[in-house]
Amino acid sequence: MNISKILLLCGSYGLLNCLNVNAQRPIIQTKYTADPAPMVYNDTVFLYTTHDENDAEGFKMQDWLLYTSTDMVNWTDHGAVASLKDFGWTKRDNGAWAEQVVERNGKFYMYCPIHGNGIGVLVADSPYGPFKDPLGKPLVWQKEHWDDIDPTVFIDDGQAYMYWGNPHCYYVKLNEDMISYSGEIVQLAETPEHYQEGPWFYKRNGHYYLAFASTCCPEGIGYAMSDSPTGPWKTRGYIMRPTERSRGNHPGIMDYKGKSYVFGLNYDLLKLETDTHYERRSVAVAEMHYNADGTIQEVPYWADTKLEQIGTFNPFRRVEAETMAWGYGLQTAPNGMQGLSVVNVNNGEYICVRGVDFGKNKVRRFEVFALPLVGGNLKIRLDAPDGKIVGNVTIPQGSETSNYQLYSCEVNAVSGVHDLYLSFEGENKKDLFELDYWRFRN
Repeated sequence: MNISKILLLCGSYGLLNCLNVNAQRPIIQTKYTADPAPMVYNDTVFLYTTHDENDAEGFKMQDWLLYTSTDMVNWTDHGAVASLKDFGWTKRDNGAWAEQVVERNGKFYMYCPIHGNGIGVLVADSPYGPFKDPLGKPLVWQKEHWDDIDPTVFIDDGQAYMYWGNPHCYYVKLNEDMISYSGEIVQLAETPEHYQEGPWFYKRNGHYYLAFASTCCPEGIGYAMSDSPTGPWKTRGYIMRPTERSRGNHPGIMDYKGKSYVFGLNYDLLKLETDTHYERRSVAVAEMHYNADGTIQEVPYWADTKLEQIGTFNPFRRVEAETMAWGYGLQTAPNGMQGLSVVNVNNGEYICVRGVDFGKNKVRRFEVFALPLVGGNLKIRLDAPDGKIVGNVTIPQGSETSNYQLYSCEVNAVSGVHDLYLSFEGENKKDLFELDYWRFRN
């Protein structure tokens, strides 16, 4: 990252947080993401998000993305797993709003609002997709209004419930097939205080929770509790208070490896680029704590929290280059090989992977599968963007017929746990190369 970007980053987060690797920042930087919907499956966090396009001024949203992590700080981009094009019954090219994915009986159900066209559902045999439309029509569509957005689904003792809505809140009881419902759509007689939209419904230790985007504007994250999955709901306060440091919010909540987390969104990446407001949002996450009575302790604004890594990161395997804790300025895109690559690699940028465990044995070699463009150097640094250099891969200038190739270098003695920085340098400044994957070898 060049000095101007560092100063912008410090201005947004404060100098202490800018220098502290544990400080919370948007967890995805290669795309604008919003409406986080976490799901834990097979000891992995699957984080589904909406996607604000890079040129969005208002809401411009056409597909849904997936990221995964096993340590809460390093996230792997899996690209778009569904889009508006998967719903043949709508011709809309905008309106892919807040989704949620749940698993039941080995299948994965994605509930997708299509703004103005109700809520659809997609099904897959894998959390990675492909997701397909089993109905060919909306699951829910109250055509008399545009309230049908932001579905959230939870299965309680075999019965699945779906809540949704703005400005009113509704629910239905889903059937076991998860693509139909029984009974009538129920509108809550008393909407929880400060409720705006974006409900997140779940149960923990016998308590039912309905978290939501609250107040407006700016929005915080509020929550209500109940002794029943259908209410009545009593508002208990804020998980995160509204703040002028952001504009909108949208909760996703989960327990993972003995800790509780709340996901939401902010505009902090946008603020690195401009003071003008556009709907280009970024997902953030913070650890969350409960009181003995089940109420939730307030969480400070994202930038004022610290996100600790769970465990360490293994570098002695194929690591997709789109796995990172920080990669501001970079982008990801399909590479034609049934995967993604890191693209838009420019001089002064870097990938940071936190908590990399090199073990006790001396590392001997680093390999990277890359597409040469104008060419440059990939310098392997430890613990800081300008930290100690332990290796350097030179990737030559390519041509129109160049393909991805394996490049490598020897690595100086390194052991123990370090934050890894893959730093990019090149005289031609822009589009140095594209990166598919990397690994270390003993």
